[in-house]
Amino acid sequence: MKTFLAVAMCASALYLAGCSAAARFTGAGPASSPVSPSTFHGKVLLTIQGVASYYSEGFNGKETASGEIFDKNALTAAHREFPFGTLLRVTNLSNNKNVEVVVNDRGPVDRSRIIDLSEAAARDIGMIKDGTVLVRIQVLKWGNNDK
Repeated sequence: MKTFLAVAMCASALYLAGCSAAARFTGAGPASSPVSPSTFHGKVLLTIQGVASYYSEGFNGKETASGEIFDKNALTAAHREFPFGTLLRVTNLSNNKNVEVVVNDRGPVDRSRIIDLSEAAARDIGMIKDGTVLVRIQVLKWGNNDK
């Protein structure tokens, strides 16, 4: 019983730590201009882990929350809180493949997931067959759009 209680308290503390204010995503300040994938050569600003999913056909050609038109073949992602234009490195923890993406949309809708990737990004990290995978997300550069 004591072990269960200790585990429950630790799990609660970790959960609550993840619920802190979004201000933690302000990082080193806004980017001076939009960033393209594969241009990063600096310091990792934040690292988190969670489940990724991807979206493609049903959203292709539709407007994203940032106002851009979604292109399933572009290296983009949806995140609930990161500023638009934020450059991320997403690594599939089952095969260690990674891809750099730019946040241009809000999501995922499913709260058990932390990021939705474009089909191209999902293909690059080998997750098309599985649909969802455990990933590490590294913030490489903060975006400047606070929509």
